[in-house]
Order: sequence, then structure tokens, then C-alpha cells
Amino acid sequence: MAKRAKAEAVRTPGDPNGALSPSDLLVRTFNDLRDELISTLLYVLGNKDDAQDAAQEAFMKCWGARGQLHEVLNMRAWIFRVTFNTAKDMQRSAWNRRVKPLVAEEYTMIGREPAPAQVLEKKESLERLRKAIQGLRQEEKEVFLLRQNGDLTYEQIAEMRRCPVGTIKTQMRAAIEKLRKVLV
Repeated sequence: MAKRAKAEAVRTPGDPNGALSPSDLLVRTFNDLRDELISTLLYVLGNKDDAQDAAQEAFMKCWGARGQLHEVLNMRAWIFRVTFNTAKDMQRSAWNRRVKPLVAEEYTMIGREPAPAQVLEKKESLERLRKAIQGLRQEEKEVFLLRQNGDLTYEQIAEMRRCPVGTIKTQMRAAIEKLRKVLV
């Protein structure tokens, strides 16, 4: 009985010690990363609806594994790994094999009515960037997006992809060189 009360005290979000249950920590971390995840998934999947579906599915996979959260050393990297794997699964599934073009205007932010020339320039730049990223090899694309959008370190990406840090750095360097050639 004493153990149960102690466990419940640790899991109370309003705990004076600030302790969160693993489930609460998962929800908080996932919510904090949601915009970054969807942004990254847009480049991987090329479609806003698919990106949102993948993020939702990734959350459900994370939630289903919440019993093992005590084994997770880096929650952020783990969530990105689950999300990337979910996106890969979606790309491989027969249902999602059809090509879905990315419409640039879906991703430009509408603000205080910028000049039409600025809107067109932004759309063109976004489309060039999207095409350039899509032109990268899968490994380069993943490393680039995890580093830039996921804000993960090379070490975290290497751990996530189970390969040496040097390989990750080489893939990142190759991605940046290819993007420079296309975008400059």
C-alpha cells in the first residue's frame, strides 16, 4: 500500500517536486516537438495531410510503448526515430504509393498581405528547396532533416540510425553540397 501511494505521488503532474509521470512527459515532449515533426514529415512525405497522419500515428506508437519509457535515454531522439519509421512505413505501403505533389501555397504563411512578387518569390524558393531535398538520397535526406528540423546532434542521429558519427557527418556534408549546387 505504501509503494502504491508513493508511485501515485510521483505520477501527479502537480507534484511539488515537479516530477512528471512517463506518460505525461511523453505527451509534453511530443506536443513540444509536434510542429518540428510535421515540418520534417512534409519534406519526407510531400503532403500536409500525410504528414499530420504520420505524426498522429507516430504518437499512437509512442503511446503504445509508454511502458518502456523508463528505458529511453533521449525522449526527443526516440520520438523522431518513431516518427521517421512511421513515415517510411507510409511510403512503403501499397495504399500510399501514388505520387502526391507538394503544393507550395499550402506551406506559405499568409500574413499581412505581402506584395504579389514576394509571394511568388517565396513560393518559388520553397518549391526549389522541396525539390532539392527530394533529390537527395534517402540517407542524406533523413540526416539533413533530423539535423535541421529535428535539431538533433550528430551523435543523437548516429545513435538513432545505429551507425558511426563519421557516417552521419559524411552524409550531412554530401547533402549540403548537393543542396548548395541546386539552390545557388
